[in-house]
Amino acid sequence: MTTPISPSGQQKAVRWHPPSYDIRVETVPVPQIQFPDDAIVKVTLAALCGSDLHIYRGHGGVDKVHTCGHEFIGEVVALGTSYVPNNAQGRPALYSSLKVGHKVVSPFTVSCGECHVCRLGYTGRCPEGFLFGSPALEGGQAQYVRVPKAGGTLFNLSDPSTWSSNLPQDVKEKALSTGGLSDSSLLMLADILPTGVFAALQAINHPKVAPVITGKPWPLCFNQSDFGPGNEVSFTSEDRVLTVAIIGLGPVGVCATVSMLDVAATRQLPFRIVAIDPVDARREKMKAVYAAIDEGGRGKGDFAVLSIEEAKVKVKEWTKGVGCTAVLEVVGNTSALDLAYDLVRAFGVIVSVGVHGAPPLPFTGRQLYNKNVSLDFGRCPARAMFPPAFDLLVKRQDVFGGVGEAASLIDRVVNFDEAVESYRAFDKGEVGKVIFDPWK
Repeated sequence: MTTPISPSGQQKAVRWHPPSYDIRVETVPVPQIQFPDDAIVKVTLAALCGSDLHIYRGHGGVDKVHTCGHEFIGEVVALGTSYVPNNAQGRPALYSSLKVGHKVVSPFTVSCGECHVCRLGYTGRCPEGFLFGSPALEGGQAQYVRVPKAGGTLFNLSDPSTWSSNLPQDVKEKALSTGGLSDSSLLMLADILPTGVFAALQAINHPKVAPVITGKPWPLCFNQSDFGPGNEVSFTSEDRVLTVAIIGLGPVGVCATVSMLDVAATRQLPFRIVAIDPVDARREKMKAVYAAIDEGGRGKGDFAVLSIEEAKVKVKEWTKGVGCTAVLEVVGNTSALDLAYDLVRAFGVIVSVGVHGAPPLPFTGRQLYNKNVSLDFGRCPARAMFPPAFDLLVKRQDVFGGVGEAASLIDRVVNFDEAVESYRAFDKGEVGKVIFDPWK
């Protein structure tokens, strides 16, 4: 049996204080093992995410002081008594294989990995799940973090055989070896890259998109058999063009855009994609990212990075006023949803992965009925999305591999002394993705 030995003493942590805009770096107790399924992780890097800003701004309905952050990577330093080698007995494999010293990355929510919801792959809504960096569970912007249900939550980067990948085994092992992917790159697997991939896959696999993908009209697009000619008029080449708008070019929006480009390129789909943001700096970042992607990753289609008003004109021009096949909303506010509704076509789909608050949706049932719009909302099941996100991370190191370069998604790595200023600058759009090194 594994003896639960946790580090003792005090640690530094980035803490939020109500009601808003109050970040402090404080000394707090190092977390301890509380339950048999727990693990204690020594955090080597933690990230600042756009969804952290909802609580920072006081929009999350939160009134409890807590440690921030839900993106972290680190090393296991203590395990509860559930971790017994080769004796998981039907539980997730990590309860047999996870060891002290293993390198791990955590999805942003806890998942048991054993319930009906988790078995279906909807890990982001596990009934036993909690969000790191919330009143319910202390976050990862600290030197140590407690991970409940760690056997169903963590990914073991020291043992890649414990999770699937479409990459050749030697490529997978090389990516995780010394000199392979950096920790700052692997940290993207905690939230932003799985969420971006999730948004793209939700759109490309939606039933409303099937006619464009298959070249068959609704509902024949779902039938595997070939039918003889009927009363349908044959598709034109224009009918087969996938038109997508992506609203919001923060880190998740960039990930969603790169993922959508990769899907279109891999499937050799004709496409038109417009990436939209009102902030000049974010548009310039997206342009630099696109320029860094090789031709194989760009696919064969039209791509534009535009402001809101420019995008409305471009979509009207591209589609002769019909609208987008799909719109990805990656902001989390009602104005972004309004824009999504304006841009989407009749029988189109809006995929929203932005974190929304209390304000009601900005359209009526009549509006949705009149356009036959489908809405896909909600949190990414990050643990389920880890394998395709990892594969894309390896493939797109031209974008996800660097720090502080024009095309890098990560702008800087800083210590906790810069936490207060980093939150302020990120909130104002003055800086992109920031990573904290708790030991720097």
